[in-house]
Amino acid sequence: MAKKTKVAKKAVKADIGLIGLAVMGENLILNMESKGYTVACFNRTVEKVDAFVNGRGAGKRLIGCHTTRELADSLKKPRRVMIMVKAGKAVDQTIESLLPVLEKGDIIIDGGNSYFPDTIRRTKYLAEKGFRFIGTGVSGGEEGALLGPAIMPGGDAKAWRYVKDVFCDVAAKVDDGSPCCAWIGSDGAGHFVKMVHNGIEYGDMQLTCEAYDLMARGLGMSAKEMQKVFAKWNKGDLDSYLIDITADILSQCDEETGKPMVDIILDTAGQKGTGKWTSQAGLDLGVGIPQIAEAVFARCLSAIKEERVAASKLLKGPSGKAKVNKALLLKQLEKAVYASKICSYAQGYQLLRAAAKEYGWQLNYGEIALVWRQGCIIRARFLGKIKEAFDSDPELANLLLDPYFRKVVARAQEAWRAVVKTAVDLGIPVPAMSTALNYFDAYRSARLPANLLQAQRDYFGAHTYERVDKPRGEFYHHVWTESGGSTAASTYTV
Repeated sequence: MAKKTKVAKKAVKADIGLIGLAVMGENLILNMESKGYTVACFNRTVEKVDAFVNGRGAGKRLIGCHTTRELADSLKKPRRVMIMVKAGKAVDQTIESLLPVLEKGDIIIDGGNSYFPDTIRRTKYLAEKGFRFIGTGVSGGEEGALLGPAIMPGGDAKAWRYVKDVFCDVAAKVDDGSPCCAWIGSDGAGHFVKMVHNGIEYGDMQLTCEAYDLMARGLGMSAKEMQKVFAKWNKGDLDSYLIDITADILSQCDEETGKPMVDIILDTAGQKGTGKWTSQAGLDLGVGIPQIAEAVFARCLSAIKEERVAASKLLKGPSGKAKVNKALLLKQLEKAVYASKICSYAQGYQLLRAAAKEYGWQLNYGEIALVWRQGCIIRARFLGKIKEAFDSDPELANLLLDPYFRKVVARAQEAWRAVVKTAVDLGIPVPAMSTALNYFDAYRSARLPANLLQAQRDYFGAHTYERVDKPRGEFYHHVWTESGGSTAASTYTV
């Protein structure tokens, strides 16, 4: 009888590799594995690899790697490696560690919160070396990473077909099953859209906090009472992730003191930089996004807790409490938050439009709204209305001009103004809500006082001005004083 030849078992190759085993990285790996993918994982601190593979990842289709060489050797070709490390130097260092072990045509994916100019630079740098790079915005926090985030990839378009299935499978889904993932555009487009998402998130969170502050300090409501209000709001137009979790937060108590959790948390907030980056992008591109910037500044002010405590003893506000109709204010507040929220998104989308023009990106604004409808922090019911607005008019200049949003803001105007006035009378700051109203009033003004500003600039710096009775683009200088000359400075507009 002939002896059977023993055939060597072929080693299983991973579909995708992931570097960075912090909570987001671990959860994305488990998400990918649950969708049928074999995932190779690596972390600079290799003990984390063993702990993860033998802990949360035990018995799953994971390949733990102790070196980047092991990681590369464990992957199917073209290799797909996703980086989930801290933005900045760590990303560049990780990329450099991969280049010697990868081959031309392999794909590197940065899934962290990287600054979009870095993504533009990395896309070009890696393309010159023969590699494909994708800068991918991932939103949804720990829960989203595990159960389905919103995913915003951009970079080398030729690489999209190699990662599309994985990304769409792990992404959150809307009711019809469509994934909250779409190719955003070239080089830094994905990370730019994620950055704007975070800027809008800053504005949304500040609006929610201002509503809470008016209820707590202005109306003297308890956490339990406020919880009921937010829960009710979440069943209407304000249905959203942030309103939902606010209701949940207000329902929870501290085990140690028995007090509402929100009452024992110190009122100082930090920021990781994306809100600041969004505000900076607005300045760089000349786009007014004051509401997002105010939300960042509100966090900065919250951080100087000791100064504020000292100032509270010296600086006095309104002497008496304004008379407030509780039921009426709560109804007005719901409308004011919704109208302010619309303004925040309107500013974000204007920034997207300006960036698309500046960087040559072909952004699909309606599709971006679809990506944000589930999985991410700013997910909300009315994002469907934003998609409808841009589907109806892809060249829509501002969300406030869409018929639906125009009607909403018109109905909310009286209540919106009343809330801001009440806040002023009570001495309670509402920077995001009032700035949203100022933005709305400025945008709807056919004439603003910038004519005086231009006169001032021409007076002290001969910066020139345009005339209302002459064609746009023609600039003039007026000799304002006897010592002034007729020579004008270089003409520029801001």
